[in-house]
Amino acid sequence: MSEIGLSEGAASADPALAPWLVGVGLDVRRIAAADAAPRDLIRIISAAEKAFARHTDIVITVREGEPAFTPAAKGLPAEVAFGFADMAFAHALIAELVRPEGRPACGEPESAAFLKLAARIAAHDATVLVLGETGTGKEGLARFIHTRSTRAAGPFVAVNCAALPESMLEAMLFGHQKGAFTGAAGAGEGLFRAADGGTLLLDEIAEMPLSLQAKLLRALQEREVLPIGATKPVPINVRVVAAANRDLATEVAEGRFRADLYWRLNVMPLLLKPLAERRLDVRAISATLMLRHLTPGDGFPWPTNAALDRLMSHGWPGNVRELENVLQRAMLLRSGDRVDTGDLTVEAGTLAAAQSVRYVPESARAASPAGGATRLADAARQSEYDAIEDALAATGGHRQRTAQLLGISERTLRYRLAGMRAAA
Repeated sequence: MSEIGLSEGAASADPALAPWLVGVGLDVRRIAAADAAPRDLIRIISAAEKAFARHTDIVITVREGEPAFTPAAKGLPAEVAFGFADMAFAHALIAELVRPEGRPACGEPESAAFLKLAARIAAHDATVLVLGETGTGKEGLARFIHTRSTRAAGPFVAVNCAALPESMLEAMLFGHQKGAFTGAAGAGEGLFRAADGGTLLLDEIAEMPLSLQAKLLRALQEREVLPIGATKPVPINVRVVAAANRDLATEVAEGRFRADLYWRLNVMPLLLKPLAERRLDVRAISATLMLRHLTPGDGFPWPTNAALDRLMSHGWPGNVRELENVLQRAMLLRSGDRVDTGDLTVEAGTLAAAQSVRYVPESARAASPAGGATRLADAARQSEYDAIEDALAATGGHRQRTAQLLGISERTLRYRLAGMRAAA
């Protein structure tokens, strides 16, 4: 794990930086800028110490005026310049640049404590159950647990239990023998064996059919899987992390989830809070997402304080996915050099995507300027998509409640959502 070294010059130029980095769970030590730096030391130095910069350094300039960020390139270090007014986001940006690989972005001291707990759990080989709303970062937490575990050198394999039909899911998880079913021209090892020596994430575990839950329970208890068509079980060495966006205890009480499997999975439960309850994380995650979507060669569109206040006061029913959509649109469609409140398509209590960018059929886009007629099929499709988006907004993105509100099955809803993504 890389160590973060803060020079005396940088600490003097920005006295609040070191306490803030420590507060969000990053290990920082003071260094002399001219010290020989080991390969795994990330150095944060001041502008006056640029002569000692290396390609892994973050050069910090504190000055009044417009903030700026220049990514590292051609052997030159990254540079962050900011004044007092933009210090809060600058600290979040610096933390994003120096945080260890695999560690989720964090701005809340409570979130830092949560990650510390997750790291402690990761050191042991117990099964972990990650609970939280859709879009809160359950897969990112699972990857963090994997990288902090003794299995970090092994594979990390993720499967979404809601994304595959029941027949395919069984073969994907447990493998199959050649000729075990129509189309099985060869044998398949399955994801349990693919993750051997590492970690298997079973995302949306609440969506797994009851008929497969018994087979999963046996795999967890006996540490072996029985591929489809096989007569002998195959031993496995896998740590399982399960994730769900619904309360599994409720699912058990209502007969949709096996009680014995629930207790087998619920060894080390971790609950991710909604983004609306992690206000300071919004700023940190925004820095992460803006760096991710920054086009090489473009200037960094530093958000104004008013824009950050707007982001931090929103309810985020879509959690991090909604935040990412809002920021990506703002970066592409902004009217100035900085992202301001007018660039944010955020509406209180609704999914931003449902209020700003609607699906428009190609034939409707190609309609004549005189207002040519829209095809009836396109109008019906648009009406259906609008109804789905409004239902998602009303339920905070909860797919089961959305399906119930629309009077369709969850499987049908998945197909409709897939069609909407393909048409967008």
